[in-house]
Amino acid sequence: MRSFSPCACAGLILSLFLCLPTSATAQPFDRDLFQRLASAAPQLNRDVLNKALEASRCAVSSGIAMPKRLAVIDFSLPSNRKRMWIFDLSSASLLIKDLVAHGRASGSTRSTEFSNREGSHKSSIGLFRASETYYGKHGYSLRLDGLEPGINDQARERAIVIHGADYVSPKWVNRYGRIGRSLGCPAVDNRIIEEVVDDLKGGQLVFKYYPDQKWLQSSSFLHCDDSRMAASGGGQGGNS
Repeated sequence: MRSFSPCACAGLILSLFLCLPTSATAQPFDRDLFQRLASAAPQLNRDVLNKALEASRCAVSSGIAMPKRLAVIDFSLPSNRKRMWIFDLSSASLLIKDLVAHGRASGSTRSTEFSNREGSHKSSIGLFRASETYYGKHGYSLRLDGLEPGINDQARERAIVIHGADYVSPKWVNRYGRIGRSLGCPAVDNRIIEEVVDDLKGGQLVFKYYPDQKWLQSSSFLHCDDSRMAASGGGQGGNS
């Protein structure tokens, strides 16, 4: 089944925020889902998976439509490793695990620099919403909208999309020790591009991770409860 059971505390916006991942009533980003996805993808770092689910839960509680699928990209891994996982959330199953490219200005085999700036040719990190499909110079492709202001919200303007590329393949890894690099797009193997696009189109979520301390400490999606408290005034201290 691809439908989702409603949260036991659904009905009030505030209650959506209070559906914490550790609660027995939390849907669907709860501890059980985390454990099932971790079992389905044992090579995915558990902290990265936890952050992907945390960000997704926060996005949904903030009004983003509930996704059916979630892509997790771990840019802390080198490009010669399979570092993209796509999950079906209703069945907690792994659909795809494969290679994915980073921007040419982000690094060589490893990506270490990221940007939200047009013309940087760097990848960007954070939470994205996969939107509409189109056919462009790379064929069947998928537009991405960055959800984090100042971090990735220029993705559409920068034409950061998921597309296929011949330089993303095991042959490139065997020949060069890494895959090729894009202009900032998370390009994938041409052999799986149709499956990737069809799995993610229409509002699914894409989480790109890198241990960038500024982003980890400031992302509202990774500090949902803190952001909610600050918005309500609860984070204001007693200093005058």
